[in-house]
Amino acid sequence: MINMDFVHRFGVLIIQHLQNNNGEYYNFLSFMSTVGDPRNIFHSLFPIYFPLWFHLCQDAGTKMIWVAVFGDWFNLILRPYWWLLFISSFIYFPICKTLGSPSGQAMGSLCVWYVMIASALNFARPSSVSSVRSLQRFHLLRSFLWMAFWVVEMTVCISRVFIATHLPHQVLLGLAAGMLVAEVFDHIPLIYNASLKLYLQTNILLLSFTVCFYVLLKLLDFDPLWSVAKAKRWGANPDWIHLDTTPFAGLWRNVGALFGLGLAVSSGKLVPIRKGENGSQTIYKLMCMTASLTFLQLYDLIKMPTHGEAPFYMLSFCKSAAVPVCVVAVVPAFIC
Repeated sequence: MINMDFVHRFGVLIIQHLQNNNGEYYNFLSFMSTVGDPRNIFHSLFPIYFPLWFHLCQDAGTKMIWVAVFGDWFNLILRPYWWLLFISSFIYFPICKTLGSPSGQAMGSLCVWYVMIASALNFARPSSVSSVRSLQRFHLLRSFLWMAFWVVEMTVCISRVFIATHLPHQVLLGLAAGMLVAEVFDHIPLIYNASLKLYLQTNILLLSFTVCFYVLLKLLDFDPLWSVAKAKRWGANPDWIHLDTTPFAGLWRNVGALFGLGLAVSSGKLVPIRKGENGSQTIYKLMCMTASLTFLQLYDLIKMPTHGEAPFYMLSFCKSAAVPVCVVAVVPAFIC
């Protein structure tokens, strides 16, 4: 406890230093913080990243969903939701936010962007018989992409510390956890040809483990959501605590996405890319991308009611499941 108290107080000093000496970068760092927000990552993943990468490479799109779902789920299980009341006495803390470790922003953004960078490099990788100049260009591209990746990730981490939604050790733990999840799924080829049964079993596992873990904590006389009540009490505006930021909202959103992907790829309605000339395949892919992006941008405008938790969670599940079904099955069938 003494060591953790030292870590927390040292983190507060770092936040004070950032806020006192970098106030002119407030707008930029606030923007980078929204880039790393798990809700924004999820909203960008479905309407933009997933349709593009799935139609470019089905394996890349599939892996992106698995990594995003498990990354967010591990963050939900690992992070103890806690509240430090003394923090408001030291730093500028205007928002209702329950601090947690590891940082979901650092973990989620790293998982998704890691998959995209690795997939882009696989596309650009030259063959074994390529010239020396081609290999040099590839090495230069690889260095540039990974350097840009880490610059963005570190900026997101600094922004989260700057606006006092996380302490430094929490974002570092988030980076480490996100890298671990992304690396693990690099060695699980089973996900690329998974059956609907495996998708259902995975969803049941995620749901049952989370519920059992929650019940166990309740039986031990510890409420995992106690910090939400504290945030409502001490936050500047309790109305800023939205249902889509609660742990169970993220859980239902994730299992919905995984269920929808399994249903789509296993339903038999997935239309394979036409065999033929490269030009025909390229046109087919571009048409699928354009149709998916257009539909999902309109679909994302649908707002769900937030008057009750149970209806909100079920609608989140259905809305998340509908997206991969549309991208993987409906749009390709319509285009053909």
